[in-house]
Amino acid sequence: MTRPIRVEIFLDAIRHNYLFAKQKAPKSRAWAVVKADAYGHGIRRVAAALADVADGFALLNVEDALALRADGVTAPIMLLEGPFDAGEVKTMADYLLSGAVHGVHQLSWLAAAPGPVEVWPKVNSGMNRLGFRPAELAAVLAELAAMPQVSIGALMTHFATADDTAGVEEQWATFEPLVRGLGLPVSAANSAALWDFPATHCDWVRPGICLYGCSPFADRLGGEMGLKAAMRLSADVIAVQTLAAGEAVGYGRRFIADKPMRVGIVACGYADGYPRVADNGTPVAVDGVPSGLVGRVSMDMLAVDLSDLPTAGVGSTVELWGPNVPIETVAASAGTIGYELMCAIAPRVPRVYSDAGLGQA
Repeated sequence: MTRPIRVEIFLDAIRHNYLFAKQKAPKSRAWAVVKADAYGHGIRRVAAALADVADGFALLNVEDALALRADGVTAPIMLLEGPFDAGEVKTMADYLLSGAVHGVHQLSWLAAAPGPVEVWPKVNSGMNRLGFRPAELAAVLAELAAMPQVSIGALMTHFATADDTAGVEEQWATFEPLVRGLGLPVSAANSAALWDFPATHCDWVRPGICLYGCSPFADRLGGEMGLKAAMRLSADVIAVQTLAAGEAVGYGRRFIADKPMRVGIVACGYADGYPRVADNGTPVAVDGVPSGLVGRVSMDMLAVDLSDLPTAGVGSTVELWGPNVPIETVAASAGTIGYELMCAIAPRVPRVYSDAGLGQA
């Protein structure tokens, strides 16, 4: 493929971030959350990079779990939404997969499980997405206790606002008294709670976005938290335009030059996963030098300002996000979050993996 665009994945950064996250909760075990193809980073490569250090891998679907088992991953694997049908319960038993249980329909499937299955009952402590209501938990645990083939790995919940000023107080006040004294392991902390709410660390923490170097907080960058960016999206300048004052760039004439300027046309667009709604001035780095987006992002191209970069031209590399251009800043300019940008990289963009520091071939 000759189109000059690529996404680089730094596996050593992911390993650093996992180990750094574990330092935040030294008495807890930590799931490496690798759902959504490891947030766009490649689940199989990420799991291989963490295989000797991760306490377990948390993901979404059975297919990914089986791929990891086929790759030789023997660490615990947990399905964050549990089985989606009765057949998946058998798969869980056959391949030693754990899974959340959050609804009565799953209880009926578990009752017919053909072999040992570990489950993680989920409590809806206020997010109102998945989970049993607090008043239902005792009956659910009694029903599970009557299933000799079923064991409980931990009780879990998920915080809706651990990443903002609302915090976790309300949900924690619902969940913690409910599970206190039951003698069962507990898992509650996501990336944000891992950093800001140590009381919620308990037995298992679930670092997700922080593994990939991105902050879960709106007011902090991953680099400021000690994390390393694990993804760089970059593309090359494929043409240069010289504008006179009053001339426009791109669809809709959203950017009009107020003085003579040079503009670089870059081989990346919204079909590659770069957000179409990114505003003028969204930061980029051209050959390592800061600059900004000009004009509207199109399907296959975008434009950047080269006015103060006299040596930049066709062939110059433009970092769209990565170690020099925080993904959180780009996301904020586009009115979204880093999670979405990571997950939105299109299959047509070649992945390039760096194993530096891992001792891998």
